[in-house]
Amino acid sequence: MLKINNNYDHFKSGFIAIVGAPNVGKSTLLNRILGEKISITSEKPQTTRNRILGILHRNNAQLVFVDTPGIHKAKRTLNVRIVDIALSALADVDIILLVIDASKQDMNSEQILMQKISHQKTPIILAINKIDLIKKPTLITLIDKWSKEYSFKDIIPVSAKNGTQVEKIVESIESHIPNGPPFFPQDYLTDLPEKFFVSELIREKVFRYTGQEIPYSTAVTVDFFSEDKNNSIIRIHATIYVERSSQKAIIIGKNGSQIKKIGQNAREEIQRKLSTKVFLKLFVKVEKNWSKDTKALRKFGYE
Repeated sequence: MLKINNNYDHFKSGFIAIVGAPNVGKSTLLNRILGEKISITSEKPQTTRNRILGILHRNNAQLVFVDTPGIHKAKRTLNVRIVDIALSALADVDIILLVIDASKQDMNSEQILMQKISHQKTPIILAINKIDLIKKPTLITLIDKWSKEYSFKDIIPVSAKNGTQVEKIVESIESHIPNGPPFFPQDYLTDLPEKFFVSELIREKVFRYTGQEIPYSTAVTVDFFSEDKNNSIIRIHATIYVERSSQKAIIIGKNGSQIKKIGQNAREEIQRKLSTKVFLKLFVKVEKNWSKDTKALRKFGYE
């Protein structure tokens, strides 16, 4: 990506890939850094499926973060595509921010991930997240262990949930990115369109209000998005796709109770995001085995 101009001798700018295993808090950390929610979250792993770009404007720097899906051993076609999306984000960044979950007992996923990224010449900063869930001796042991694993530019214990030491991560990144002009105008928070955020917020509510395999068999498209300036309202029609009729019944719920709950909570958050009234109409359709179909994956934006 080309920078805007070449007249910023005392300014820094760079791209930072946030990587880690599923459910370590990458999206929560990005939202905390930016001070605004641009990446959806849930307690379920593999909530993030796409690269989410967030831009932090500092007095003398612009940090462009790329939140990536959790890297894991993938078998399903969708999961393989998701991991490919995550790894592709490492190709042209200035810093890799590796996030691990301090409360996890099994670090096998992290070890596999380190094997994938340790050959990169890109500097790596390690963020040990969720320190609010462990005691100090455990943290000291973790820092000692990981400092022997790789020559990180920095190792920073944080709590993305509480904001503990998040500013220290930003300062560390800023100290390691190169000099150069900004990539984006000052008023940009992301380069993603509004329709993308709408579909993501709806999918987030599916993750939060349904259980078992339902969220992982769900895709969302925004089929109609129109702003009525006279009435100060945005009208949105969106479709939730599932793979089986039984899943459709669960999404809809008894007498439509579940789809109403998903729609109401999504609408409220979309309204806050867009700062205007929203009319949201949801549909549920079955697209059999879409997560295994490469054509369907392209249709739903998983390139």
